[in-house]
Amino acid sequence: MIVSASYRTDIPAFYGDWFMKRLAAGRCLVTNPYGGPRYEVSLTVDDVDGFVFWTRNPAPFLPHLERIRDLGYPFVIQFTVLGYPAAVDRSVPLADIQIETFRRLARIYGPGALVWRYDPVLFSSLTPSAFHQDNFAGLCRKLAGLTDEAVISFVNPYRKSRRNLDAASRKYGFNWWEASASEATDLVGEFGRIAAADGMEATICSQPDFLVPSVRAARCIDVERLSRVAGFDIESRQKGNRPGCLCHESRDIGAYDTCPHGCAYCYAVSDRGQAVKRFTRSDSDAEVLGTPI
Repeated sequence: MIVSASYRTDIPAFYGDWFMKRLAAGRCLVTNPYGGPRYEVSLTVDDVDGFVFWTRNPAPFLPHLERIRDLGYPFVIQFTVLGYPAAVDRSVPLADIQIETFRRLARIYGPGALVWRYDPVLFSSLTPSAFHQDNFAGLCRKLAGLTDEAVISFVNPYRKSRRNLDAASRKYGFNWWEASASEATDLVGEFGRIAAADGMEATICSQPDFLVPSVRAARCIDVERLSRVAGFDIESRQKGNRPGCLCHESRDIGAYDTCPHGCAYCYAVSDRGQAVKRFTRSDSDAEVLGTPI
């Protein structure tokens, strides 16, 4: 079983101590996001084929990664680096700080264990298409040799995302819009060309309508990449999380409404203030991540 940690919250940035205590216990409980009772996920080395970590800031997690590796768990890190204005990304580290952490990780674990996410692509008056072309190219140059894949996707205006973006746009005075098919595919083609020039493959996550010939569909939970990192074959069936998703089967152990980053396009947090409260009141000894308010 592959364990995802987590596309619902940033465990490496905020909940590393909780994760390590759950690893020592060999199990955790997960709040069912669709209602119903909590369920248990085994975290023993016999049951876990590997981890996929999702993060904006893995720096606090660096000491834990060494322990995880020493315990025999292979892992891949999906590391989002966007370089967006503060009005959009209010509390993530600056891109240059993220890139330095990226460099440290690549030096220790190798480029194959790292996937760069330029995700989500937001079209706004602060971040129009021209911004993304220049920004992506600059980040590519700095990340060249540190990873072989750049995953891209465009903002999906889920209810939480739309509410958060509308609130941020009113507060900071910018406009945002959904990507049209032509706007998105034109930019995807540019991303593919730019990434290839710096030795990366651009892939697109769960948005087949925006694919172009030079860019393939992403597998963010990728058993082939995890097998290469592990040094042995891992078996897992393909089981996407939504239409267009090509991920292999995994169990996610995160919880919605627990990430305090405050990204304006976030689909996982209804209200940042409540997420901050849950984080500050969280108990690293608890079996389940997050604390009710």
